[in-house]
Amino acid sequence: MRRLKAKGEFKVHLLAYVLVNAFLVVIWAVSGANFFWPVFPILGWGIGLVFHAWDVYGNEPSEEKIRREMDKLG
Repeated sequence: MRRLKAKGEFKVHLLAYVLVNAFLVVIWAVSGANFFWPVFPILGWGIGLVFHAWDVYGNEPSEEKIRREMDKLG
């Protein structure tokens, strides 16, 4: 159940990332399109997004790990 909630939260995070950064690119384009400054929030936030994705999708426990943990607990 917790994993499903985490996946939903990641999807919200991803949507916010796309929308906010698209908005920043629009601001950049409207303001003269000189130096592409949106690259900084895109990369910075993108690093955090990658770690969030890794946390949610990267370490799914195997059946064996779940079984061992349940055996430990009783």
